[in-house]
Amino acid sequence: MINYLSYFCILVGLVFWFWGTFPLVGDRSVLYKLHSLSVADTLGSMSIIFGLFLKIPNEWPLLILAIISLAIWNTVLGYVLAYCSSSEDNQ
Repeated sequence: MINYLSYFCILVGLVFWFWGTFPLVGDRSVLYKLHSLSVADTLGSMSIIFGLFLKIPNEWPLLILAIISLAIWNTVLGYVLAYCSSSEDNQ
């Protein structure tokens, strides 16, 4: 049962990865495209890591560190991109 749940989490993560790429071909602004891509990539990556956690639970410290790093990195990157785009508009 754990094996199936693990594969399901990994599959959900892959779906999020591909789902995040579809807004890139739309007519929206660049910031909307980056936001949707980063949110989908973060959720997909966390889902994949959780699926790996279910498959190899003895590696839990490394996998928890990976989830925390993903959450912090993508949050900070979003703020940096928003700051850079707002300071470009002010000049």
